[in-house]
Amino acid sequence: MANILVVDDEESIRFTFKNFLEDEGHEVTTAREFEDAMEKMLENNFDLIFMDIILGGKTGINLLQETRKRNLNCPVVMITGYPNVETASNAVRLGAFDYIFKPVRQETLLHTAALALQHKALQDENEKYRSNLEAIFRSVKDAIITVDKELVLMEVNEAAGKICGISRDLIGKPLNSVQKDCNGKCLDVLRETISKNQPGEVFRAECKFNNRFRQVVSINTSPLLDKHGVFYGAVMVASDETLLNDLERNLEERRKFHNLIGQSKPMQKIYGLIEDLANVETTVLITGESGTGKELVAEAIHYKGNRSSMPLVKVNCSALSENLLESELFGHVKGAFTGADKDKTGRFQRAGGGTIFLDEIGDISPRMQLRLLRIIQEKEFERVGDSTPVKADVRIIAATNRDLTEKVRLGEFREDLYYRLRVVELSLPALRDRKEDIPYLIHHFLQKFNTKFNKNIVAVSEDVKKIFMDYTWPGNIRELEHTLEHAFVTTRQKTITIDRLPENFIKISEKKTTSLTNDTEIMGRRTVLDALKKTGGNKSKAARLLGVNVRTIYRKIDKYNLRIDEI
Repeated sequence: MANILVVDDEESIRFTFKNFLEDEGHEVTTAREFEDAMEKMLENNFDLIFMDIILGGKTGINLLQETRKRNLNCPVVMITGYPNVETASNAVRLGAFDYIFKPVRQETLLHTAALALQHKALQDENEKYRSNLEAIFRSVKDAIITVDKELVLMEVNEAAGKICGISRDLIGKPLNSVQKDCNGKCLDVLRETISKNQPGEVFRAECKFNNRFRQVVSINTSPLLDKHGVFYGAVMVASDETLLNDLERNLEERRKFHNLIGQSKPMQKIYGLIEDLANVETTVLITGESGTGKELVAEAIHYKGNRSSMPLVKVNCSALSENLLESELFGHVKGAFTGADKDKTGRFQRAGGGTIFLDEIGDISPRMQLRLLRIIQEKEFERVGDSTPVKADVRIIAATNRDLTEKVRLGEFREDLYYRLRVVELSLPALRDRKEDIPYLIHHFLQKFNTKFNKNIVAVSEDVKKIFMDYTWPGNIRELEHTLEHAFVTTRQKTITIDRLPENFIKISEKKTTSLTNDTEIMGRRTVLDALKKTGGNKSKAARLLGVNVRTIYRKIDKYNLRIDEI
């Protein structure tokens, strides 16, 4: 049943113990002195050791210390013929399981042996459980981190070092003191779990550990409870989804990015550019027709980047007069002009550390263009009525639906400002150039308006879908949204039908379809060639100029065999 070692310098004790224990079915080995016992302990794995405290030149205490030094995992029971409290307590303090006194009775020996072997079995079970747990921790590729209620590290696995830079030698330290390169999102969700005693989740956040390029992690947290249900901390699991995120990006299968909707190639390109630009401190110019989602792109760039925890301040430059815009952007001091009865903080100052989004930048006056150029170049500005420079730690994102190159050519927009703004340009496609995204947009707006109007509309009819797919959408996504919102208000059934669409939309769509058919039929080689020349060979612009789909332009180019040198 068990492999037991008996160490005693008295032969009668060795003989008696051996007989009693072997009668119980145990295998018993005996040793007379320290050296003999040490040799046998190193050669065998014993389940239990009985050893005399007095062993000639050395003591059983010395032998006990050697077993502990070598991490021999077996209980040791001390035998003594001269019992005293100090000797017994020293033995227990040094790791002895128990002690018995000579003369040893059979019942006492067998009872002590049974208790010690039960203890050994529990120890082995716990060690097996611990080893299995460690093996699981080592094999899990996700980072596992546990903290107490004060966010002090209690346990981490090996993957936590690779993903988060947190190794076992940091156990016992506050998490916020060891995650200096992190953007703090995991700390935020852990704090929320601890404060609310509820699970938390962060989906695909960018992690800055070790300055890795675009490392993406998903974070899940849960409260830790003891066996009595008492809350004592939290566990965080961080999954490195960088590869999956990159695969999705490379496979161009993302249908939604931040609040942008679309699976088409033009939108996949936009998503990639947003990710590339999120943490690059440069100005960005977003171009595209009205209603294509320029503001959503600005939001995505801001909230994906390092400045996401700081303000995003938006300004519609075309909605304000020059003087009002100047005061709104830069602020003013009391008495700067009539009606300035107190100091005002401008939008640039309010956006400190964050991002300012200047919409319709093409409509600002030459004087405002000059002031904006100075901010970009010198990173400072002056409030109206004040000559004291104010530092501008702000990222600038601008947008326009105007052709700024044409405005520069006409002298209406500063060329130096244009190139300062257009360090990187994101040109948003019109909805008619990415009609494959319309079904996804319809689904998105159905969900949005079902929540807003507390309805359960599940689809649009096939006829409605066909109209939507054939229509040129001059108002782009905004027009699609308003069209569906109108239909939601008037629809009582679960499917939107044609009769629920706005009357003006139906008339315009019918007219556009007829016009498109006629134009396609009568459009000759010279017409297409003239349109391409006027737009510098830009096929999308030529299509807009002629009021047809860009695919029609491509078909005409093939049909008429138009060459680049003709354009």
